[in-house]
Amino acid sequence: MENEEKVVEKNAQQPEDSSSTMSATVTATAGETKTTKNEKMFRLFLLFMMTAQNSTVVLVSRYTRAGVSNEDSYVINDLIMVQEFGKLILAAALEYNATNGQLVRSMKENIFDRPKDFFRILIPSLLYLVQNSLLYVAISNLTAPMFQVTYQCKLLTTAVVSVIMLQRKYSLKQWLCLTALGIGVAIVVLGAQSDSKKDASDSNEEGEDANVQNLFVGLMSVTIACLCSAFAGVYFEFVLKRPTNDGGEARAPVSMWMRNVQMAFFSICIAYINMVRDSDRGVTGLVDENNDPVIKPFMHGFTGWVYVVVMLQAGGGLLVAAVIKYADNVLKGMATGVSVVTATFFSMFLFGTSLSIQFAIGAGVILVSVYLFSNDIPAMCKGKVKQDEHVEMSPMLPK
Repeated sequence: MENEEKVVEKNAQQPEDSSSTMSATVTATAGETKTTKNEKMFRLFLLFMMTAQNSTVVLVSRYTRAGVSNEDSYVINDLIMVQEFGKLILAAALEYNATNGQLVRSMKENIFDRPKDFFRILIPSLLYLVQNSLLYVAISNLTAPMFQVTYQCKLLTTAVVSVIMLQRKYSLKQWLCLTALGIGVAIVVLGAQSDSKKDASDSNEEGEDANVQNLFVGLMSVTIACLCSAFAGVYFEFVLKRPTNDGGEARAPVSMWMRNVQMAFFSICIAYINMVRDSDRGVTGLVDENNDPVIKPFMHGFTGWVYVVVMLQAGGGLLVAAVIKYADNVLKGMATGVSVVTATFFSMFLFGTSLSIQFAIGAGVILVSVYLFSNDIPAMCKGKVKQDEHVEMSPMLPK
């Protein structure tokens, strides 16, 4: 009789145990869902901030150049050096805060004690230098429309390099969206250029320049520049996210702020080399009493608005690193594409830029491509009964 009572009591407890297990499972699932949603919102916030930063930089930079004579304008290389110094200081301050005041110790551990890992950051820095040099060659040997269209291939090359280096997978729909995004950006840029180049004198100048252009050199330059941009960005993403080895033992990845300190250091060195190499930097076209070209001094032409550009670019460098770390290079490129639309749109109010039907078409293509890249096609959503068996890439943007 006692055994029967124990069996009954045990059976009575089983539903309670099963109920508590189910409750715990539901709670855990809800927590994971909330975490995933928060991650998506954070990524969306970063992409929004990057779009806003890129658009603002374009508008303010144009303002600093508008109506300024050649002899009064600043030298681009000076701007790069100053903004990299700003990024170095800002990244060091953030690393100081993240390590609770142990900045010197962090620099010793991640730079002096591990020089091999430190010099890995030299690779993307040099690739960006090669990319910028090749872009000047491409611009000199291609018409503006041809350059803008071919340079949008960097979106596809970035995706291809991500597949090769990071084993990332994209669906056919996402490849089509990337292609459409590049086409949309090209349409927007070409529309803006066609509106700004209606004078016959400009047409004559373009015809004269075309005589000295080399199409093959231009296309090869822009192709290699796209590959350099893709490899540099994906490699930096790989370095940011992968763990490091310390005597055969795996360590956590070096902090994002320290990587920015390292990148800024190499960028400053490269900018300084460019300054020394360019002996006729900033030539104004004027000559002094000895018929020598007038050279602009360092930071010549820096105004308050130029310093705003410096701050935006310094903060933007850290923002790019955050987007690469918490999202990826492809979404960074898509955010840049959207910023082309927003910058062109706001320039209509600030600078009186006229917008054509090409802008509307290109903007629509870009926005639709960005949405569909990370979300299901609406028609598919309605007829969808169950989830796909194989998810190739988790969506970065919330629906």
